[in-house]
Amino acid sequence: MNSIIKKAALALGMVAFTQVGYAAGDASAGQSKAALCVACHGPDGNSPAPTFPKIAGLGEKYLLKQMHDIKSGDRAVPEMTGMLDNMSDQDLEDVAAFFASQNIQISGSEAFSVMLNNGDNVDGLELGSKIYRAGNTASGVPACMGCHSPTGQGNAPAGYPRLSGQYAEYVEKQLKAFRAGTRANDGDARTMRTVAKQLSDAEIKAVANFVAGLTE
Repeated sequence: MNSIIKKAALALGMVAFTQVGYAAGDASAGQSKAALCVACHGPDGNSPAPTFPKIAGLGEKYLLKQMHDIKSGDRAVPEMTGMLDNMSDQDLEDVAAFFASQNIQISGSEAFSVMLNNGDNVDGLELGSKIYRAGNTASGVPACMGCHSPTGQGNAPAGYPRLSGQYAEYVEKQLKAFRAGTRANDGDARTMRTVAKQLSDAEIKAVANFVAGLTE
């Protein structure tokens, strides 16, 4: 079990990367090319509603991979169908660079309780902090901070996205999608799908709410 946890911790991220050679984009050029993104994600990547994710500061490598995957169909996002079809690789690189250079606005966490599978009600923020910082050795879940950093800043060079400040609803939705296998662009290692399968609804809700307000 320890071996599994260690391997997962090394690869853990909202997505695992197998592609290399990402070129650095031009953030200044990307601002004008991102006009189509503004309606849903906001002019600076801070979406006004949890229906759409905040993409400010998520990391250039991560954002670029997501756009490539959406354009190719490897990641299904119905709301973005066809929106990237006319963008060149350079366009995508520039847009990724622009949003990566923006500052995310912290959503904040809310106090709440969740019911565990055994019927116990526990403090949601406490449970979320435990999962994020220490994982769950009993079920084989590694600590999220192993790849997303103790402060939730992510690891931009490695392509692991920032989680701090993201809408809790969006993080919860993505974890459940990985668990169900409806989001599968986490690489051949299937890291997120493997980890998410070990998370209960309560744990997913707790960790999603915790990272929304994580600042330090």
